[in-house]
Parts: sequence; C-alpha cells; structure tokens
Amino acid sequence: MAYILHLESSTSICSVALAKDGQLVDLQESSEGQNHARLLSVFAGDLLSRNGLRAEQLDAIAVSEGPGSYTGLRIGVSLAKGLCYVNELPLIAVSPLQAMADQLLQRREELKLTLTDNSLLVPMIDARRMEVYTASYDCQNREISPVAAEIIDHDSFAAVLKDKQLFFFGNGAAKCSPVIDSPNAHFVEGIHTSAQFMCRLAWKAYQNKQFVDLAYFEPFYLKDFIAGKPRKNILTS
Repeated sequence: MAYILHLESSTSICSVALAKDGQLVDLQESSEGQNHARLLSVFAGDLLSRNGLRAEQLDAIAVSEGPGSYTGLRIGVSLAKGLCYVNELPLIAVSPLQAMADQLLQRREELKLTLTDNSLLVPMIDARRMEVYTASYDCQNREISPVAAEIIDHDSFAAVLKDKQLFFFGNGAAKCSPVIDSPNAHFVEGIHTSAQFMCRLAWKAYQNKQFVDLAYFEPFYLKDFIAGKPRKNILTS
C-alpha cells in the first residue's frame, strides 16, 4: 500500500490530491486564480489531516513539472522538494499535458467521444496571446509529438489534420477554435489541469521507480521567464 500526494500548480487552478495505490482518496482544489502561494501548502495539510496521515507516512510526492505558469510551477516544485527533503521521500514529475490527455481518456464515455486509432489527443495550456504549450498523444496516451510552444494560426496542424482526427482541449484550446476550421478538428470542453488526473501516471512511475533527482530537478518552463516592462506613465510624458 502506497500513498502519494499530488501537487498541480501549472495553471490558474490550484489542486492537491491524495491517492492510495493509484486510486484517488481525496481532492482539494480552487479555480479562483493565482493563489498557489497561499493555498497549495494549506490544501496539502488539509488533505493529510482529514485522512489521518502525516507527511512522513507518505511514500512519494508527485508534482506537475510543466510547462505552464512560471510562478505556479516554481511554487509547486518548491513545496514538493521541501516535503521530500524533510520526510526523505522520492519525487515524481508528471507532465500536465499528459495528465490532461489521461483525463480525456478516463472521461471519454462521459464526454461522448468516439476515439479510434486515427485519433490524436492535443492538450493545450494557454501561453498568452495566440501561443500555447502543447504536445500530442495517441489513444494509449503515448507521446507522438513532444512538448512545444506553438503560435496558432490558420495553418497550425494543417498537415496532420489531413489524415488524422485531432481532439483539442485544455485552457489554451478555446483561442484555437476560431482559427483552426478543419472538419477533422474537434474541440472538447471541460478538460482542465487537476491533481486527481495525475494519479495514474504517478502510480505507474512509482511502480517503475521513475523518480527525479531532488538536487537537480527544476520545473520544465519551456521558455525563459520574461518580466513585463512597466507601462510608461503618460502623466509625466
């Protein structure tokens, strides 16, 4: 019996889940916005407390590795590393894009989706303006194209859409639906990042002892953080 605590902070959703042997035990999350610094550790403590566990009784910590929000990822990984160091626990890194793909596969009947060997799953995380972080997966959740930052226009995915049914989802997909107009493009609503859908991937990694090095692991930011320039004060111009 193994307990894993899952931390998801790659988007505006702050989410923590507790699982036993890969099965969800408890979940606490908020979609109020960028409150990770205030809520993530509180949610983790609440879940452990109401399930009668102490951090040292856990068997591993799983954290969303990115890409996504620079600040959110930094907060999530910092908390995960702290819990692992103090309690001598292994750390598991989970892709939020692959976790969203796993969510779609788990919810395919509920969402009334017909998936075939000709289908590709394309989760998307909003990267501002017309850019998204994305990758593609087959219906066994195997990576087909690696994680990349893509600027969306009318030609995006055009070559693949000639032969494949593509299912787009995640908080970056909404900006793409007015632009990508192929009949093979399908946009699925209601899929978002959530720690509960990290559980199966983290459990598989735990069983295979696929842990990251605590000393060297960093979030997968994909792009360098660039601080915005302050606006010019027009009153002094």
